[in-house]
Amino acid sequence: MNKHFFPRLALINIRKNGKFYVPYMITCISTVAMFYIMRMISLNEGIENMPGSYSVVTILMLGTIVIGIFSVIFLFYTNSFLMKRRKKEIGLYNILGMEKKHIAKILFYETLFIGTATISVGLMCGILFSKLIFMLLFKILHFTIPLGFFVSKVSIVTTSVLFWGIFLLNLLYNLMQIHSSNPIDLLKGSSTGEKEPKSKNILALLGIAATGAGYYIALVTKSPLSAMYLFFITVVLVIIGTYCLFTAGSIMILKRLKQNKNYYYRTKNFTSISGMIYRMKQNAVGLANICILSTAVLVMVSTTVALYMGVDEQLENRCPNDVTITLGNPKDSEPGEIKDIVNKNAQKLGRNISNMFDYQYLEFYAERDGDRFITDGLNSVTSTNISDLYFITTEQYKKITGEDVSLKDREVLFYSCSKNKTDSFTLFDNNYNVKNNLDEFPIKEDYTAVFVDVYYIVAEENDVEEIYEKQLSEFKDDAAKYSYYAAFDVDGSKDEKKAFADSIYRDFTGSKEEIVDFRFESKQGLEEEFYAMIGGFLFLGIFLGLLFLSATVLIIYYKQISEGYDDRERFEIMQKVGMSRSEVKISIKSQIIKVFFLPLAMAIVHIAAAFKMITRLLLLFNLTNVWLFAICTAVTIAVFAVIYFIVYTLTARVYYKIVQ
Repeated sequence: MNKHFFPRLALINIRKNGKFYVPYMITCISTVAMFYIMRMISLNEGIENMPGSYSVVTILMLGTIVIGIFSVIFLFYTNSFLMKRRKKEIGLYNILGMEKKHIAKILFYETLFIGTATISVGLMCGILFSKLIFMLLFKILHFTIPLGFFVSKVSIVTTSVLFWGIFLLNLLYNLMQIHSSNPIDLLKGSSTGEKEPKSKNILALLGIAATGAGYYIALVTKSPLSAMYLFFITVVLVIIGTYCLFTAGSIMILKRLKQNKNYYYRTKNFTSISGMIYRMKQNAVGLANICILSTAVLVMVSTTVALYMGVDEQLENRCPNDVTITLGNPKDSEPGEIKDIVNKNAQKLGRNISNMFDYQYLEFYAERDGDRFITDGLNSVTSTNISDLYFITTEQYKKITGEDVSLKDREVLFYSCSKNKTDSFTLFDNNYNVKNNLDEFPIKEDYTAVFVDVYYIVAEENDVEEIYEKQLSEFKDDAAKYSYYAAFDVDGSKDEKKAFADSIYRDFTGSKEEIVDFRFESKQGLEEEFYAMIGGFLFLGIFLGLLFLSATVLIIYYKQISEGYDDRERFEIMQKVGMSRSEVKISIKSQIIKVFFLPLAMAIVHIAAAFKMITRLLLLFNLTNVWLFAICTAVTIAVFAVIYFIVYTLTARVYYKIVQ
């Protein structure tokens, strides 16, 4: 044969099957471009010099890994669909005299041409759009946009190696399919239907149990830390449940509908239900994939948008004052030194200090069991029942509030951030009577209150000292020391406030040889870090959301084409036996609506069940505004539903053309 015969035949095949290959190639190009852009940005040296760069780079590297793994799975999935549609064509080649090695050559050249075209165009698009995406990222992060254009050779090589590897795996899979099949099997490959599946009640019950267990965990989990630990388990349970419900539960429901004679023997229901039952195993996996991808898009976009829109609230919760300073085990002179440094810098930089307060306290953790705080070693304290205890003397309380409080021995004022009131409690085998349960406390709640129960306890100095000695004996090397806390606001612009905070930090740390336990936070510094981290999450959420959305659209498109070809002959028979064209169209519409909108409905149910758990997870980022997240979720669902409906409208037309 002519050496150009196989390459030319491969090109003819690609053109002839354009209805299948063009969407596949567009998806490959967009996936290549997205992987290159994510990889390039994560390696860009300009980010390393920005505040919060570590968070941004870590998030982007995570995104690169996710896109890489998803590309392998999704492109293999779509290749499997394409191979099934082409088995009849390949079988015909075999019948006409081509050997399997000749067919292998055709598949090799097809893979070579598609791989070369998609990787080259994808890299070109990635390079061209990388600057625009880079500018968008810096805008989200509130970074200064750098000048210049950056092309990453490392990213080009990494992207090329990954996607050529994917195409090679797909080629090997296709060759194995050809090698293991005979010509008759290949001729029937694209038209081989599934046998009517039997009801799998055990699998259906497993789906109900797995989904129910996932929902139950999501609804009853209260602690943000517990939510973080259990989230992955919940996701796995719901994914398993989704696949079981679509594959077995849907068959069980359809067979129940079939048993309802009044419903089943209506023309529009008869054709749609019988058709869906006949190939439900194949349909169900695709529907479950669409449902899971839709859920992923809704969760990622709604949470990241809510986090980004709530940055100011998160910042206020984390750092209510412009500057906060915490010093563990301070020397007697150090609180005074900090005040002197603050006043000196205020004079030097022309700033005015306001709302300044400071106090000393004792803090350690215990496990609350009713009215007892248990301290049997730190190892007994778990994340679900941990309590953070702050002990403040009446002298320090007066310093903060101006209120002179007189307490008896082992008598306290008690404040719980979670509003848990009590008349008395036991600690270190001593009983303490609560004189007054405070409704509010002058110190703004510690941001750790979203993770654990935080208690502020005011007592006389001798009682606090006794508690200090007791915990020293109990915890030994892990015992807490007295700590000093100072907070204040300062006037000026954001840059002036940041310069003032940086000056205080330099002056205090520069005068010390070593500071063991020192925490310094400025609202302006934290704002940069918050935008870096949360902006990175938003960028990743939008990026992955678009990737998963494109995957969802492609799965739906291929599903419609596949169903159209499978249904065409059957509906021709329906018309021949007496059904009118309008009846056939009604039947098609009934089936396509059920197939299309069931995954979306299920995804919305998943989101509703996960809503409470996600709000707990958002507390880890100091976002307490549930209404903000609810609005973001509702808007995301609405926008996604509109896109979903548009996809339905477009693919339904393709389906109708094939069937009719």
